[in-house]
Amino acid sequence: MTDVLRRGRASLAFSFFAQGVAFALLVTRIPAIQDRYGVSDALLPAFLAAVPILAGVGSVSTEHLVKRIPPSRILRWSQPVVLLALLGVGAGDSMLELGLSLAAFGLAVGALDASMNMLGVSLQRAYGRSIMLSFHAVYSLGGILGASLAWVGAHWHLALWVSYLPVVLVLLPAAVVGSRWYVDGGGGGDAEVLADKGEGGTVAFKLLLPLCLVMCFAYIGDSTVSNWSAKYLQDVLGSSEQLATVPYNVYMVTTLLGRAIGDLGVRRLGAVTVVRLGALVAAVGFAVVALAPGAWVGMLGFTLLGLGLCVLVPQTFAAAGRLFPGASDAAVARLNVFNYVGFLIGSPLVGALGDAWSYRGAMLVPMVLVLVTLVYARSFAAQPDRYGGGHERPRTADVGRGSNGL
Repeated sequence: MTDVLRRGRASLAFSFFAQGVAFALLVTRIPAIQDRYGVSDALLPAFLAAVPILAGVGSVSTEHLVKRIPPSRILRWSQPVVLLALLGVGAGDSMLELGLSLAAFGLAVGALDASMNMLGVSLQRAYGRSIMLSFHAVYSLGGILGASLAWVGAHWHLALWVSYLPVVLVLLPAAVVGSRWYVDGGGGGDAEVLADKGEGGTVAFKLLLPLCLVMCFAYIGDSTVSNWSAKYLQDVLGSSEQLATVPYNVYMVTTLLGRAIGDLGVRRLGAVTVVRLGALVAAVGFAVVALAPGAWVGMLGFTLLGLGLCVLVPQTFAAAGRLFPGASDAAVARLNVFNYVGFLIGSPLVGALGDAWSYRGAMLVPMVLVLVTLVYARSFAAQPDRYGGGHERPRTADVGRGSNGL
């Protein structure tokens, strides 16, 4: 394996890590952000919904930008914007400044997520074996670190900008320097190539649709855990307030562990088998949570959820790259939009069902949605190149363009 690929993989992994830190620092300090700017409970959902909506716009825009601009260049510029926007959220004084910072964060994070996964898919193709889960494992590690830093800030009652500034000062220059070694793999940014398996792109969208649904359902499950695990453990299972903070941390750790070993599982068993196992484990996790007689059994359910859900998103991006090898950039950008669709749907869906029915019953809905993944598992099958399907192909020397030459 060439040094170009190794450097490209390391620099991209750092981008995933930095994004995990930044996103965790934002979402885990929402109560502090609300207090700083005096955002009412009625207005808060509008602010929170605006971020994934604008991120979807950023992802769609990236699909068109990569027709003319390599994904490495988009990632090189979007990551600093995300970090600076995070700092803006912490340092602003007015509601207008908060809105502008969140808008910049949302648009940039959409471009960032799309371009990162484009480069990940093309690097996996160049490596000739499954490495996509390793990038998302590093993202999970960043999320754990970001959540830990947020806890420190909250525990010591630090101002938001005091919590955010050191992180930005460390991550931003490192990300800029690391961007020199991004590797573009020729993902075919022209979205029209998506029609290579049908006419007018209609059939191509039908081919991509199962992966879009899996992506959406996976994020509905993920947002259920992130938004409702603490409330569920405390209000439904009768845990203490302190214990109620543990399930999400356990979920993040098991997500990291599952992704750290997930690539090996894909190489040995194939993507289809790993996705099926992930969906089944996640469904069992939701069932355990719904039926748990007490807090500790509920904790077991959230642990299983981390191990099951963790493989679905990375493998969905990888499957899109295999399904449309001549237009993987465009496919990834479109698929990435359903990340935000699932995030937008998940929390309100569980909340509405919990209020109208019961929170135990509400946990069965994401369980059923995750099980639908089994119906679409064949969409994750390796294409003729066979990599990631238990049959690694020879490593290729065609690694695309290093971003230094752009």
